[in-house]
Amino acid sequence: MVNTAESLCPRSITEEDRARAQIYQLLGSLLSNPPSAELLKGLATLQGDDTPIGSASRYLAALAQRTRAEDAEREFNNLFVGLTRGELLPYASYYLTGFLNEKPLANLRSDLLSRGISTRNDVKEPEDHMGILCEIMAGIISGEFGGASDVTSQKAFFEAHLAKWARLFFTDLEEAQNAIFYAPVGSLGRAFMTVEEEAFAIQ
Repeated sequence: MVNTAESLCPRSITEEDRARAQIYQLLGSLLSNPPSAELLKGLATLQGDDTPIGSASRYLAALAQRTRAEDAEREFNNLFVGLTRGELLPYASYYLTGFLNEKPLANLRSDLLSRGISTRNDVKEPEDHMGILCEIMAGIISGEFGGASDVTSQKAFFEAHLAKWARLFFTDLEEAQNAIFYAPVGSLGRAFMTVEEEAFAIQ
């Protein structure tokens, strides 16, 4: 979709997997930090077909063209930060148990340890944050982490840490009261997770 994920593909992978890694990386970037002016400019060039993913991409491009970085940052803070908390809590533990830092996070950390994956030192969010999970999926697909990156490994991670709540979260983002620029991010995420679920189901 955009070139921000090109560096995530150190090994030879199919164009389909490269595109998947790029979508995961894009979603991870947008959920972890507000978009910069440079990223908004890149997003404005997105194109798409008449599929749900393509339609969401076109809508995202149209909004990126007329969204200022400072407005996107304000929206990001309203959605995910807030004075005490944002409108949405993008954590697996919260969506699956109603509380933060619960068993889903512990299970994820155990899985990451077994895969030899560690998060960056500058990341302050718990690892079960949707943005971090999307970035991890991008890295698994592209082989960035050096461990198993085949479809079996991808499916195992997706089903363990994303399948039970990803579409619900992105639907909530799509419909969030404070979401303008982020509404098509929700649409894109929901459509993409649906495709991923369907693809992994037939593996």
